[in-house]
Amino acid sequence: MQDGRTQEYITQAEQDLLHTYNRYPIVFERGEGVYLYDQKGKKYLDFFSGIAVNALGYHYKDFDEALKGQIDKLLHISNYFYNEPAVLAAGKLKKAAGLDRVFFTNSGAEAVEGALKAARKYAYTRDGHTDHEIIAMNHSFHGRTMGALSVTGNPHYREAFEPLVGKIRFADMNHFESVLEQVSEKTCAVLFETVQGEGGIYPAEKEFMERIRALCEERDILLILDEIQCGMGRTGEMFAWQHYGVKPDIMACAKAIGGGVPVGAFLMTERVAEKSLGAGDHGTTYGGNPFACCAVSKMLDLFEENDIIGHVREVAPYLEKRLDELAAAFDCVKARRGLGLMQGLECNVPVGGIISRCLEKGLVLINAGSNILRFVPPLVITQENVDEMTEILWEALQSAVL
Repeated sequence: MQDGRTQEYITQAEQDLLHTYNRYPIVFERGEGVYLYDQKGKKYLDFFSGIAVNALGYHYKDFDEALKGQIDKLLHISNYFYNEPAVLAAGKLKKAAGLDRVFFTNSGAEAVEGALKAARKYAYTRDGHTDHEIIAMNHSFHGRTMGALSVTGNPHYREAFEPLVGKIRFADMNHFESVLEQVSEKTCAVLFETVQGEGGIYPAEKEFMERIRALCEERDILLILDEIQCGMGRTGEMFAWQHYGVKPDIMACAKAIGGGVPVGAFLMTERVAEKSLGAGDHGTTYGGNPFACCAVSKMLDLFEENDIIGHVREVAPYLEKRLDELAAAFDCVKARRGLGLMQGLECNVPVGGIISRCLEKGLVLINAGSNILRFVPPLVITQENVDEMTEILWEALQSAVL
């Protein structure tokens, strides 16, 4: 039952906002730690973290103070000038990724756009042709812009907006032969998420990663990895590809690198940078502004100072254990899969009702497709938080099978 104030906001939103989301009937007002509070003061344990964005939860004191300090200095300038936070953030980010050049964007989709442009410019510089092809994966998700949508491997997302960017071929994740079948003399890049998110929480397999890397090196094809959701410590490494020791030529990241401030980036090796995007080839008004880059810089500092990745490595096995218990206890749960604090429970029933019941009981979850419960909590959760989540989800699953 909604109170008057909440219903007023919901009604106003439905009148004023473009209806591109089917929202849950909750108006969140504030957050603290790993909890959210709605307008009525109801408390919710957050295992969604704004789609894997709020890695440090809410009101992480040192992060908040850094942003407040930057507001008092400079919010925006322009990429026609240098600014200190962008320089600091770029140096820390490229060190964390082991890559050489950084371009800051406003979002993950824009990071993918930049990665695609860089790959095509690299191939054009090499041979002067403009008909190069990119191989992406079925069931992938890379964003909603026209370029990012073109490499998103779900026809349902693409069909109403065609024709999109051309010369895209699709293969199957973790099926090397299907990738090889799509390779031609025009192939300039292979792109995939190191852990597929929207497609169902599917981590790449080590052999697949290694064989793709070898193929790319053999044929001068660029490997582009999308670490937008799975990056920034979520899997127990700063970036998920570091589990495999398979380094990309270009990497897209966003979400948690800004801790809630809208910012993304794509990074590349020096070899790619020398032969791809030069002056005038790419740009952005807001990308790399002082406020956004202050967020990135401080997030990277706090990850190191507080050993956030070490904490993920400690708590993730416990989350896996409790999810495995749920999978064993309920016939409606087919399997658990994932990496670190990016986990999914595949169900043989639609999960929308389960998510709604969890919300009623004070737990925020989200789906990945119609039948997968997705778990992407703040990276600072504790075992006690995992137990609290499990208790609520257990009750929701029980009611789902009655």
